[in-house]
Amino acid sequence: MKGDSSKMPGGGVPLVATADIARIEAPVTINAYMMCAFASLGGIFFGFDSGYISGVMAMPYFINLYTGIPIPPSDASDAVKKAFALPAHDKSLITSILSAGTFFGAIIAGDLADWFGRRLTIILGCGVFIVGVILQTASTGLGLLVAGRLVAGFGVGFVSAIIILYMSEICPKKVRGALVSGYQFCITIGLLLASCVVYGTQDRLDTGSYRIPIALQILWALILGIGLSFLPESPRYYVKKGNLEAATHSLTRLRGEPAGSEFIQQELAEIVANHEYELSVIPSNGYLGSWLNCFKGGLSNPSSNLRRTILGTSLQMMQQWTGVNFIFYFGTTFFQSLGTISNPFLIGMITTLVNVCSTPISFYTIERFGRRTIMIWGALGMLICEFIVAIVGVTAGRPSQNNNGAVQCQIAFICIYISFFATTWGPGAWVVIGEIFPLPIRSRGVGLSTASNWFWNCIIAVITPYMVGSDAGEANLGSRVFFVWGSLCTVCFIYAYLLIPETKGLSLEQVDRMLEETTPRTSSKWVPHETFASKMGMTEKGTLNDAVIERITNPTTTHAPDHTNDTSAV
Repeated sequence: MKGDSSKMPGGGVPLVATADIARIEAPVTINAYMMCAFASLGGIFFGFDSGYISGVMAMPYFINLYTGIPIPPSDASDAVKKAFALPAHDKSLITSILSAGTFFGAIIAGDLADWFGRRLTIILGCGVFIVGVILQTASTGLGLLVAGRLVAGFGVGFVSAIIILYMSEICPKKVRGALVSGYQFCITIGLLLASCVVYGTQDRLDTGSYRIPIALQILWALILGIGLSFLPESPRYYVKKGNLEAATHSLTRLRGEPAGSEFIQQELAEIVANHEYELSVIPSNGYLGSWLNCFKGGLSNPSSNLRRTILGTSLQMMQQWTGVNFIFYFGTTFFQSLGTISNPFLIGMITTLVNVCSTPISFYTIERFGRRTIMIWGALGMLICEFIVAIVGVTAGRPSQNNNGAVQCQIAFICIYISFFATTWGPGAWVVIGEIFPLPIRSRGVGLSTASNWFWNCIIAVITPYMVGSDAGEANLGSRVFFVWGSLCTVCFIYAYLLIPETKGLSLEQVDRMLEETTPRTSSKWVPHETFASKMGMTEKGTLNDAVIERITNPTTTHAPDHTNDTSAV
């Protein structure tokens, strides 16, 4: 159905609303799906940046350049070969400094996304990232390399936080989980591409060995930044800014509907009514107040902003606690320590390939079985695999046993473990944090959650070299490190059962209502029963109450403290 295409919301014309929960989202065309999916390409340079560093730190030329230790000949003793490596503190610094930059970048991005828009913040992140990559490419010493990774980290922080926010706000509810999972899939593509490039340059005895994989990252940033400049801004950002005309135009492009479509007006009315409801509960009260709003409410209230912020930040912490980045950051070094693997670079590439091939399964499972279910079972599968790897490693797989069969068993279960992660916690954690926050605090909530991911990523990157290192004063855990990851995955299993809600098939506005009315363990049974438009006020003509639109478009207007319909509501 169509209305008058010349009359847009915000221009004094009533906004058609609906009390039918089946009509709160406009039908979507294939072009709109492709538009939403393109944004997921941001995962490629995030994954590539995470994936190349493990291989680069094991390259002979890189080690020689950064330590001054001569490259050992093929007939060198085991002691000489073992000594030819970057010190643990340098590995720790090089790996973790990126995460430090992303931590602060993600927090800053929350503000930028509210001030300048989601899309522009991502494009800015691409630019900052390119500057960092140029510094890394030019480096021949530790100082400039570390500085470059720090700068690049800020860019990755911008992108990794806001791309999830942007995709969650523009994707249709029925496939939002699958499309946001595409971001995790692109991360795995980036990891695989990094492994392939590193595998191809590892034996070069010039600066091209590490400069080629580093410099290639510029390509992914350019593709994302230029491509996003042609995509529409999030309509929910425009609603937050009170610009309903721009929100209508953006939503029209995203849904592939004609201008003036009644479907578009009804979806926009639901977004507007929900935003008005949230502002009436938690009023906007300045810059500092907007940050404090993330921590308002009690711990006993599952829908409070405090509970949502804790859920988002702890969920990203748990994703890092699964230990998967141990494989992607230090896998090459770990496989070398097993003793019977002749080409650890190849094994590292195989584990990355498993990650890539497994992730698309989540496109189906996350919508078929739901976020909560797959994360409970995913944690169970991971902890079983990790304990098996650890037990084999301290028995038949000990390096002194030189048991190739046992090592192959370990690698097999590491691959199964990665598959469990890639189909569950990998995409699931990103999907959930983009869904649980109300619009007034969404950008900052997602930013804080992403910052938590990078904070714990940094912690793991700092401590892991000392956990598995064999130098004096280091723990030299070897395969026993999987007892640590298995124990942490047990915590993830309990956490998923007790605290992760089910958000499958709900609009972002319906997720708000579900969190108010259920607990995580009962959330999967919740069914929407009214629209926010009907709750906040509809006229007899089926339009949204003018007072609601006025309060959104004129932020100085006091937001109504009650949530009842007007006397003419239907």
